[in-house]
Amino acid sequence: MIANLMMYARPELEGAHARLWALIRARLGRRGIDAPENLAQDADPFTVWRAPDLVLSQTCGMPYRTALHGNVQLVGTPDYALPECPAGHYRSVIVAHTDSPADSARDLLGGTVAYNDALSQSGFAALYTHLGGDWFAVSVRSGGHVASARMVAERHADIAALDAQTWRLIRRYEPFARDLRVLEHTAPTPGLPLITAMGQDTDAIFDAVESAIAALAPEYANLLDLRGLIRIPTAEYLAVQTPPPAVI
Repeated sequence: MIANLMMYARPELEGAHARLWALIRARLGRRGIDAPENLAQDADPFTVWRAPDLVLSQTCGMPYRTALHGNVQLVGTPDYALPECPAGHYRSVIVAHTDSPADSARDLLGGTVAYNDALSQSGFAALYTHLGGDWFAVSVRSGGHVASARMVAERHADIAALDAQTWRLIRRYEPFARDLRVLEHTAPTPGLPLITAMGQDTDAIFDAVESAIAALAPEYANLLDLRGLIRIPTAEYLAVQTPPPAVI
């Protein structure tokens, strides 16, 4: 069996994630669900998400709707209380260098975009939809939102779209954030869902996670920005636009 909470993992949050998992695991046990003692935070994402003994993980909306739907079960969606987003939703923050003359993302279509991954909702699909199907002259895969932001800050790229919660953490922990400014925001979409393997009791897992979040000490809840757990219908995830594969 395996579990992780890797989507917003970073060294400063390791203790908070460990405490959250300890609370979840204890509550899963009381509901008759076995769970690993430790989170597999460094495991390959798709290996975890497709594991037949997956207890709990967090994925992104785009891999869920394009690759995982029908092979895993939705549990619920954490609510990070992001500004101008419904509960359990998020949006992308489109950033450029503080010295950029651009007023909008469209002003940089002739430049270089850094994107974290072609299966990212916030780093790729949301930006594509925001631009109405237009795209940039040059695309560079960074491998992660923090790396995309750093590329813009260090002038290796002109623009990037970042998960709004990741942007919150970048501003909190990364000194290079001072070299970035927000151009625009994309429209909100359902946030990063928690998933489990087929055959697991999703209602019991939802209850365990919801109870664990409520029991989390304020110091940890504030570090993780966690405010609750929301049920978002599968249909809402599947309705989000997916860019054609030839874009990047």
